[in-house]
Amino acid sequence: MARMEDAGEAILVIGLGRFGSAIAVTLDHLGKDVLAVESNAARAQNWSHRFRVVEADASSPEALDQLGAADFNIAVVGVGTSLEASVLITANLVDLGVREIWAKATSREHGTILKRIGAHHVVYPENDAGQRVAHMLSGKMLDYIEMEDQFTIVKMVPPKELVGFTLGESKVRQRYGVTVIGVKSPGQPFEYASAETKIGQGDVMIVSGEPTLVEQFANRS
Repeated sequence: MARMEDAGEAILVIGLGRFGSAIAVTLDHLGKDVLAVESNAARAQNWSHRFRVVEADASSPEALDQLGAADFNIAVVGVGTSLEASVLITANLVDLGVREIWAKATSREHGTILKRIGAHHVVYPENDAGQRVAHMLSGKMLDYIEMEDQFTIVKMVPPKELVGFTLGESKVRQRYGVTVIGVKSPGQPFEYASAETKIGQGDVMIVSGEPTLVEQFANRS
């Protein structure tokens, strides 16, 4: 297998299922160099027109070594259907000294194992998507992203009590414990929030804070 030149500037994506292929396609769209590794021949062929794909079994240390995986600073383990393969691939990348490893987990137990063997970032796409949709179904939030360490960012319509007042007048932070990051008015560009930002009818707000406080604030809409 030929090694990829300038691998340190590229991103290694292992597994081209729905999760891995979405990451690889997005990275390619953003202008990032991508090397994808896929054990399924048909799947590897399907994506070979878009970015560089190598058909190989990444659970084999020898295969990763031949690919030059140790030369990559960032690797993504998108394999989730086989817990054994996911763990083996992650462990191999750890042994090779890859500086930043992102790994997909299908359960909290799976994620715990990945963290213990050295994955730097563990993501739960199905769980995260479920939480996001559940919050949006409430009708109060237009989008919802829960970050690490009890921090949430939401897109929401402003509570009626804020309409017609500036954020300074409403004292949102003091009264509700959340921070308004920005406001988007109809037909206007996004505006980063300040004390002088006035909330109008039909505006959309980007709000951050502790999940419970953000939920309570959104429910005032």
